[in-house]
Amino acid sequence: MPLRDQPDGARQPAPAAPGSRTFAAVFDPRRNALNAIRLLLAVSVIVWHSFPLTGADIGFAPLRQLLSHGGVDGFFTISGYLIVSSWLRAPKVSTFLRARVLRIFPGFWASLLLTAVVVAPLALVLAGVGLPAGYWSDAAAYVGSNAALWVNQYGIAGTPAGVPFPEVWNGSMWTLVWEFFCYLAVLGLGVVGLLHRRHTMVVAFVALTATTLATAYGPVDNYWLTLGSRFGLPFVAGALVYRYRETLVVRGRYLLLAAVVVLASTALPDYRVVSALPLAYLLLGLGALGTRPRLQFRQDLSYGTYIYAFPLQQLLALVGAGALGVPLFALASLVLTLPLAAASWFGLEKPVLRLKDFRRARTVQQAAVADVPAPAPAPPR
Repeated sequence: MPLRDQPDGARQPAPAAPGSRTFAAVFDPRRNALNAIRLLLAVSVIVWHSFPLTGADIGFAPLRQLLSHGGVDGFFTISGYLIVSSWLRAPKVSTFLRARVLRIFPGFWASLLLTAVVVAPLALVLAGVGLPAGYWSDAAAYVGSNAALWVNQYGIAGTPAGVPFPEVWNGSMWTLVWEFFCYLAVLGLGVVGLLHRRHTMVVAFVALTATTLATAYGPVDNYWLTLGSRFGLPFVAGALVYRYRETLVVRGRYLLLAAVVVLASTALPDYRVVSALPLAYLLLGLGALGTRPRLQFRQDLSYGTYIYAFPLQQLLALVGAGALGVPLFALASLVLTLPLAAASWFGLEKPVLRLKDFRRARTVQQAAVADVPAPAPAPPR
């Protein structure tokens, strides 16, 4: 789909040609399967954590790499597509930041509080011991020190204990700060005007691929570079799909080829150097083609599933559920997590997200009131 240059430098896509199979033509923001895919990615994280929590191991290294990294990489990939599109649709700092903060922080804070007030004390009850002295001060420290997304404290007053990951209540939350770093990077590029340039994401992708090669295969050993490329590469891959959505064609055989490339690349020490783009194409293409009503999940339970699963899995491990083996342990984890994820979505996340459009709704309401004609004066009596 060609782009039309605008006088102000903005580039708007021309209408799609009839029968076009590009992402721009196929992807419908209101009718797609991305919520279903994100939920499956969250479930894959539960399955992965079920292996170490039951004392099991995946002997096949490629499968271990795909299962241990693929779920989180998929989240970052989809975020890259959606977040870049969000800024380009509404390039306003306050609007962008409000939407991002409202999506990630309220659920995160609620999870911290629930862990400190309910989950950790329940673990002590299940262990047959009472709250130790200073528990609540340490619980407050857990909430306060982690509230800014950077996880500084994983356990509370020595809990959980007697599990494969002692003194770690949530082994998933640490990735969220890197998600927010990606948001801030998009904001920074957008503010300086680079996000509107089509080749910006190409340069970013090449740079992150080179960094991944240097950290995974080369002599570079740097915390920030390693994790920055680890999360940034799939994010930028998703952003690239969005930026070239007018020319990138979506077809079933190409999706199958992308899946084969992803699976084959897991034999490498870091599969992302080959599969970042194929994985992005695969997930976003499946999301775009998932237009059947059964695949269009109107509710997004993926975030709640991601932030609540690990604490509940720790409780299961504490009561000896690891003896069930990986399949049953993962199933029990899912059964416990999904109701809490649903409560988080309907009770907190969804209501809070309505605040994203508060000003716009207020403006529309005021405009509607202004358009109502004044009542005619009552006739004299």
